[in-house]
Amino acid sequence: MDIELHNKLEKLKTYLQELGSVAIGFSGGVDSSFLLFISHEVLGENAIAVTAVDGSVPEREIGGAIDFCDDIGVRHITCNVNPLKIEQYRLNAPDRCYHCKKEIFTDIKKIAKENGIKYVAEGSNVDDLGDYRPGLKAIEELSVCSPLRECNLTKHDIRMLSKEFGLRTWSKPSYACLASRFVYGEEITKEKLHMIDEAEQFLIENGFLEERVRMHGKMARIEVNPADIQRLAEDSMRERVYQRFREIGFLYVTLDLCGYRTGSMNAVLGK
Repeated sequence: MDIELHNKLEKLKTYLQELGSVAIGFSGGVDSSFLLFISHEVLGENAIAVTAVDGSVPEREIGGAIDFCDDIGVRHITCNVNPLKIEQYRLNAPDRCYHCKKEIFTDIKKIAKENGIKYVAEGSNVDDLGDYRPGLKAIEELSVCSPLRECNLTKHDIRMLSKEFGLRTWSKPSYACLASRFVYGEEITKEKLHMIDEAEQFLIENGFLEERVRMHGKMARIEVNPADIQRLAEDSMRERVYQRFREIGFLYVTLDLCGYRTGSMNAVLGK
């Protein structure tokens, strides 16, 4: 471990020690898994994980979050939320994430208080400041801590440290909730979320681990790693994907030639 990375890690440990007790909003992704692991190392039973469960989170992600907490021996609480009841979320306004995060972290703060935990934290890193992230406004309004950002940790830093500690999440592909797959202004429904979940699960089962299925009405726009585009376009795979997506309910199935990238739906906002 180089000196700069070591110093960031020590700063993070000191930051968490000063909190004394913390409830981590835990998705099971690379960032929140690392934050939870270090929090547990520093604070022991005074660090807990809280995972919000709703239709925009695939079962595989919830299962992975549960398994991770079991592996490291941290207390894990799940809470059911329903952001579809929020009009701005359901109608997929550009600030959808703000309303969703505010709902989720309000619930997490209540759970923390009920369990005698003083602070709530989330796992965004400094790289997240470079994209359109309205959810960070809700985090700030609710006084939720962002230890990884406060300690200037990048996604690369977090992956390298996770690998150093032997965390299986170190190489996990980036993930965002299924609501991020919709074009702004298209209504989000439980049925549409399920369609996207099924479509992405099919791609994952066929070896496309870095992928997104973006929904534009009845059209699916598939993003995969540029190195995987040729394999997906081969006749046998293309036909299988097309047939399965039609069964799921998509009328048109397209392949984005730019390949997978985070936040592609934000292009229309000029952000």
